[in-house]
Amino acid sequence: MKDLVALAEQIAAQLVARKQTIAVAESSTGGLISAALLSVPGASAYFLGGAVVYTRDARRLLMDIPDEAMKGIRSASEPYAKLLAGQIRQRFATDWGLSETGATGPTGNRYGDAAGHSCMAVAGPAQAVFTLETGSADRHANMHAFARTALGLLLENVSK
Repeated sequence: MKDLVALAEQIAAQLVARKQTIAVAESSTGGLISAALLSVPGASAYFLGGAVVYTRDARRLLMDIPDEAMKGIRSASEPYAKLLAGQIRQRFATDWGLSETGATGPTGNRYGDAAGHSCMAVAGPAQAVFTLETGSADRHANMHAFARTALGLLLENVSK
């Protein structure tokens, strides 16, 4: 967790200096991204909220993304990650939205993605999307790698 907190501290410094805010929608990281961002003292200055969007019901209820909006989009994909990042940003009226969606393991998901597959996106003054393939079936290691990569993607974009 120390490496996640170190990234979060750098992100926090950027957001505070710019007086910007963020909200997070994460799935297979199970809240690790939000936990890292919230571990920095003074997080209330930049972190407005987050959601663990792990199921279809969570997508509908927490993100207000109906099934009709998912036509042609599947979970654990770059288009879905972009949709989540944009939606969490809009719902919380933040400067930045960060999302993560994937398959931690030990097996893959129903869409044919292997364990270790994650898509993440940043929505805000800069936009980015990234797919990570760890090649590992280690659930805990993948959760950590997904969170670290998502925070790295965010840091890269808030630092521009």
